[in-house]
Amino acid sequence: MKNPKIAIVADWLTNYGGAESVISAFHDLFPEAPIYTTMYKPAKMQELGHLKNIHTSWLDKIPFAKHQWLLGQMPTAVEMFDLDEYDIVLSSCHSVSKGVITKPDTLHICYCHTPMRYAWESWDLETRIKKFPRILHGLIRRKIKKIKQWDYCAAQRVDEYIANSSYIAGQIKKYYNRDSHVIYPPVHTEKFKPVQNPSNNFYLAVGRLIPYKKFDLIVETFNKIGLPLKIVGVGPDYKKIKNMAKSNVEILGRVSDSELSDLYANCKAFIFPQIEDAGIVPLEAMSAGRPIIALNRGGSLDSMKEGVTGIFFKDQTIEDLSLAINRFEKMEFDVKKIRDHSKQFDVENFKEKIKKFIDEKLVSFNH
Repeated sequence: MKNPKIAIVADWLTNYGGAESVISAFHDLFPEAPIYTTMYKPAKMQELGHLKNIHTSWLDKIPFAKHQWLLGQMPTAVEMFDLDEYDIVLSSCHSVSKGVITKPDTLHICYCHTPMRYAWESWDLETRIKKFPRILHGLIRRKIKKIKQWDYCAAQRVDEYIANSSYIAGQIKKYYNRDSHVIYPPVHTEKFKPVQNPSNNFYLAVGRLIPYKKFDLIVETFNKIGLPLKIVGVGPDYKKIKNMAKSNVEILGRVSDSELSDLYANCKAFIFPQIEDAGIVPLEAMSAGRPIIALNRGGSLDSMKEGVTGIFFKDQTIEDLSLAINRFEKMEFDVKKIRDHSKQFDVENFKEKIKKFIDEKLVSFNH
């Protein structure tokens, strides 16, 4: 098929993160393709550049609404998109975008960051529920049960799945009973580079300060061992983490891109104790030539190489993380090998793999 007509679909575009970086790469590949999404906040999506061809759902017209308030309405919103004129639909999904309805001769490829967490992972649902008055908890659980049923059915509409890690490929199989092809998400490795004579006098952790990312575990561990640590990030747990930290732990909050690059390049190692679907920030640190101390679960198993780009630890405990740091202190790592390893995850490699996957699947789909 010459010049197939392509549409890109996103859950929502209200904050820039991993899913949005995939949308950005899709847009680079197919600059003429329109982007369909439930809600769009241009002021918070400046990293995507000035996009003109964005189609939003009726939810975007609700004044002052946030996507977190409208999860129950999201399935209906994506099903209302009219995509009949497209030969290929390319969705970047961690929630509802896989549920768009396409005609039989449209190839729908879903890049899945995770099955819908609040439907399938009880810890995520309970974290969200706590933000609402207790009287509403029963109602929310009943609504989520209906969304879960919808999500399974919607997942069967997709023709081909791409998972962002082997871990998520397993989750897609577990919850949706669908096979997938793994393509790791894009990393802008050129933004982060090694420096000569790095200071290497502090450890570093970066991310949104929310419970599952285990910043409390990091702080408790460094409070105990007394080594210097810097934390970059903001979020609901900011005050809690700030109050926990002893004098050897510095909470930096939000920093500029240039400051972050400098921190990556000069840290002794990057601490990553959470279970992530993929995990972009460790690869950013690797791009700067710095080793990682990571939990041996989730996407880190795809992105790290034990003894070359860092080391793993077993359990999310102060004891295990402390032992790993102690072991790390006696090791040496090759900056060039770490940097070279990160390049395989670069955004340009990602785009090449996505384009090849689409071309191959389009041929087999049309036959």
